Amino acid sequence: MGRLNDRSIIVTGAAQGIGATYAKALAAEGARVTVCDVQDPRGVADEIRAAGGQAISTITDVTAPAAVAAMVKGTIAAYGTVHGLVNNAALFGSLKLQPFMEIDSDEWDKVMAVNTRGVFECVKAVVPIMRAQKYGKIVNIASGTLFKGTPHLLHYVASKGAVVAMTRVMARELGADNILVNCIAPGLTVSPAVRAAYSVAEIEANKATRALKREEEPEDLTGALIFFVSGESDFITGQTLLVDGGSVMH
Repeated sequence: MGRLNDRSIIVTGAAQGIGATYAKALAAEGARVTVCDVQDPRGVADEIRAAGGQAISTITDVTAPAAVAAMVKGTIAAYGTVHGLVNNAALFGSLKLQPFMEIDSDEWDKVMAVNTRGVFECVKAVVPIMRAQKYGKIVNIASGTLFKGTPHLLHYVASKGAVVAMTRVMARELGADNILVNCIAPGLTVSPAVRAAYSVAEIEANKATRALKREEEPEDLTGALIFFVSGESDFITGQTLLVDGGSVMH
């Protein structure tokens, strides 16, 4: 028996990288997964099914309310309900490191739309069914950068600070319905996008700030995620867990 048997869980931003790792790990624990991304995520769903898991896929822009509603409707049609939502979709790897004075307004708005309003839209879409069943698990993905004030990524860091704030408000507003909302804040994780965007020296410099002196892999995040969407965390809400090898301690 897996820890997530028969739980229906949506993962956004899951066509590749960390999101794909999340989706596969959840499925391996018995979850019925909806793999969602603005890029075609069918390959990840195919891998899950080939491994004996359950998965459907949907191309969804998390900033578009109608598309998000259709994704949730499709999940309910396939699995009957939604028990969990993992808000992983975000702009990060494609962002250029630059002083905030050089960030243009259009890029700022695009980052905020995906990284914060995307969370808002997806949570709004799943809450009605979670309220009806008096149970739900929502996990928002933030970033360790907001605890450091990491320079040259102001729009990204600000968006992830907003995700932590949103997590706390949502937890307060949804607690009476037994909907739990928590947050994971990863450190710099060496997904393919990060390896393409960051130099070896930059990754090594980040590694040097950690108590655990090694690179962070996507698989390092799955234990915390499974805990938050499982019954093992049924009295924990509004919390942000740093998973960064001890780079930040609070």
